[in-house]
Amino acid sequence: MRLDKYLKVARIIKRRTVANDACDTEHVEVNGRRAKASYDVKVGDVISVTFGERTLNIRVLEVRDSVAKADASSMYEVIE
Repeated sequence: MRLDKYLKVARIIKRRTVANDACDTEHVEVNGRRAKASYDVKVGDVISVTFGERTLNIRVLEVRDSVAKADASSMYEVIE
């Protein structure tokens, strides 16, 4: 699954276009490297998303095409 779509499906970023823009402006890293929106997300990847002063680090636990809002947080775990 594409990185921008994963961020949207997991509800980390609200819209796919916003996720795509975040990748284009280098606010998203995967496994310590800047990632394009077309990056293929795999289980075990560590994704870092920068929101202004705050950075969210997550580990991908599963990749699914669609998920209910209540179950979206089960697709990843937050890393401190």
